[in-house]
Amino acid sequence: MPHDAKTARMKLPPIVSEQQWKEALDRVRAKEKEHTRARDALAAERRRLPRVLIDQPYVFQGANGAATLLDLFEGRDQLLLYHFMFGPSQEAGCDGCSMVVDQICHLAHLHARDTSFVLVSRAPIDRLEAYRKRMGWTVPWFSSFDTSFSPDFGLGPEEPQPDRHQDGEMFGLSAFLRDGEDVYRTYFTWHRGVEALGSVWTLLDLTALGRQETWEDSPEGYPQTPPYDWWRRHDEYDD
Repeated sequence: MPHDAKTARMKLPPIVSEQQWKEALDRVRAKEKEHTRARDALAAERRRLPRVLIDQPYVFQGANGAATLLDLFEGRDQLLLYHFMFGPSQEAGCDGCSMVVDQICHLAHLHARDTSFVLVSRAPIDRLEAYRKRMGWTVPWFSSFDTSFSPDFGLGPEEPQPDRHQDGEMFGLSAFLRDGEDVYRTYFTWHRGVEALGSVWTLLDLTALGRQETWEDSPEGYPQTPPYDWWRRHDEYDD
């Protein structure tokens, strides 16, 4: 269909002068600033959420063998774990979850804020690895096959439910914080809550420590550095 024919069928906004456009834009910007301040306040509240100890000795299977939940941190203090819908009887991962992973930032930026990111699914590791290679992803992926991890977190019941996909899978994002050998769950979101994934800053806002920048409203003693100073190209960060 010709471009003019398509636009003719749409009820487009009016054409105005540049001054009128700027005035309308300023009104929207004022609301955006209100939204930004509200989002910052919500992130500050998130950083003050209570935590729950995870004391179940889960053992996952990864590309390099067995790994505990603590191992998934790779020595860092924080862990973001995406519960990827890929059940034991499925041959390919969820298309929606695949779209999410396609948008995950380069992990070097998260690592710079002492935060790891992994995927966990119930399908066996060989199936996950085959799909990961097909998709061209480098995000660490672990199998919770033969564990109670997904059911325990309410994301992979043994019996499918009406609002869940094949194999009873559901997606979501969990945030964890470790204190020595102890692991705590600090945050969880699912459904439309995962739409915010794909940005370094959005992801860090979901963690217990936040962006760790001086402007943030965080409890006393939280690690903080000046904004912008820590940003690097992903191949320029120190190990």
